[in-house]
Amino acid sequence: MKLDEAKQQFIQNWGVLGTQWGINRTMAQIHALLLVSPEPMSADEIMSGLKISRGNTNMNVRELMDWGIVEKVLKPGERKEFFSAEKDIWVVAMRIIKERKRREVEPILNALNQLKDIDAGKGDKDAKQFIDTINSIQKFASQASKGVDGLVKMDEHWFAGTLLKMFK
Repeated sequence: MKLDEAKQQFIQNWGVLGTQWGINRTMAQIHALLLVSPEPMSADEIMSGLKISRGNTNMNVRELMDWGIVEKVLKPGERKEFFSAEKDIWVVAMRIIKERKRREVEPILNALNQLKDIDAGKGDKDAKQFIDTINSIQKFASQASKGVDGLVKMDEHWFAGTLLKMFK
């Protein structure tokens, strides 16, 4: 298999995988293209490489930047904007996990907190069952949130510990 063919296959597969992570295929394909690109790419190069529109490119690149896995790179003497993906896949995974927590887990925890405050009579079985269900879901979501926080902290402490060992 030639390099260009392998890159195209990777980009297509990353696009399919991205849809399972909750992002659109084009966004994942742009990320894949930038991952395998040795140099930062302009929007025009991304458009050409994936055969997508300027609007689609710009919208998805901005979203990738919001996720913290793509950054704008300035090239001296160039008026165009260039973009580069974070190449360390562990860093990418941690940023995706933190962003998904922020976008998905935190809002559901807030909504569940509000749902528990219902007016109901003391002997209302339906209200008790509803509150018990909400509490159970909230407990699960809270544990998931704490697990993500622990994973992120473990990674930060591992990095700091490794860095300190290097300086000893």
